[in-house]
Amino acid sequence: MMRRRGVGIVGVAAVAGVAHHAGTKSAQAQANEQAQNQQLNDLEAQNAAMQQQLAAQQPAAAPPAAAAPAPAAAPAGTDLSAQLQQLAALHTAGVLSDEEFAAGKAKLLAGG
Repeated sequence: MMRRRGVGIVGVAAVAGVAHHAGTKSAQAQANEQAQNQQLNDLEAQNAAMQQQLAAQQPAAAPPAAAAPAPAAAPAGTDLSAQLQQLAALHTAGVLSDEEFAAGKAKLLAGG
């Protein structure tokens, strides 16, 4: 009678197949994590850019006591719309609280 040694060819193939599958899944998980990290970095950069834009607009939005009359309504309406959209985006992103959003919106709608 012959004695069997080890797991044989079928066993080696099964182990190799499982190892390959595990390696593939690990690589996919790592790729997914890298993609999520990249998306997070992109969103953080976009958030920082929006905050800088908002900070740059806030000092300019406070007119001095002897300010000139407001510009024509059509360009201001377009600018107002853009400012309201930026404000809403910051609120949606969680940068502004509900109170800050309401105050900023009221200020923009009041013409200030």
